[in-house]
Amino acid sequence: MGRKEDALREGRRAVELLPVSRDATNGPEMIQYLAIIAAWVGDKDLACEQLAKANPSQGYGTSYGRLKLLPFWDPLRGDPRFEKIVQSLAPRL
Repeated sequence: MGRKEDALREGRRAVELLPVSRDATNGPEMIQYLAIIAAWVGDKDLACEQLAKANPSQGYGTSYGRLKLLPFWDPLRGDPRFEKIVQSLAPRL
C-alpha cells in the first residue's frame, strides 16, 4: 500500500512496548511480527536481524516448520542469512 515506513515504525513500536525482558511469552511474538513486516516491505536485513533475535534456541521464537512452510517468509527464501537460521532449527536425526 506504499506505507513501508509507517509499517516498520508500528512494528518497532510494538517491540518497544512489549520487550522480551518484560514479557518472555509475547515479547518474542512482537519481534517475529516485526520480522514479518520487514520481510513484506523488502527490508531483508532487518527481517533476518529480528529473526536471529527470536531464535528458539535461545528459549523462544519461531520454529523450523513455520519458517520452512509459512508464506510470510517467502520474501526471504534464498537469502543466506535466512537459510542459515532455518537450518539451525532443523530437526536433528
